[in-house]
Amino acid sequence: MKKFFKHSLPQVTHIKAHPNLQFLGTLLHDPNLWHLSRRSLAGGMAIGLFVAFIPIPMQMLLAAALAIVTRVNLPLAVSLVWITNPITMPPIFYFSYKVGAFLLGIPELQGDFSLSQEWLLSSLGTIWYPLGLGSFVLGTFSASIGYVLVNSLWRLQVHRLWKTRRKTRLRKFLLARKKKLAKKICQET
Repeated sequence: MKKFFKHSLPQVTHIKAHPNLQFLGTLLHDPNLWHLSRRSLAGGMAIGLFVAFIPIPMQMLLAAALAIVTRVNLPLAVSLVWITNPITMPPIFYFSYKVGAFLLGIPELQGDFSLSQEWLLSSLGTIWYPLGLGSFVLGTFSASIGYVLVNSLWRLQVHRLWKTRRKTRLRKFLLARKKKLAKKICQET
């Protein structure tokens, strides 16, 4: 699990040297932001997934700020925001709106739907509340699932490594005992 994240996430030196992040100064030097531990990765996953569902511009800055404040893995939190990219954003936010409208018990907006700035600005007054609620619910749900999934997979991996280690130690112990026993038998004869 740790190897997967180590190879998948961008290098620390590239992120620290990025010109748009220089305003953070020494905050980027906190080792917890780059550490690959269960807590750090699970927290980074939760923050990244939650922020991905928030329908605001500059989600990456919010994810970075939350990762810095909570001291969790910064690269993972920032990279997961790209779940909602220009291709996936319309269906995700439309589904968020539908979930919010369902939870509020209000009928969905009827009429012509178009992916244009004019339509969005004219409809924002009626869709913002269901969209916000749906985004919050889906963000919380996906963040919880991501947090539990990383924790569970991490624990499973550690359990598997300990089991392998135990078997290896037992094999070595039994082999050493067998050699000692064989040596003792040779000495007696």
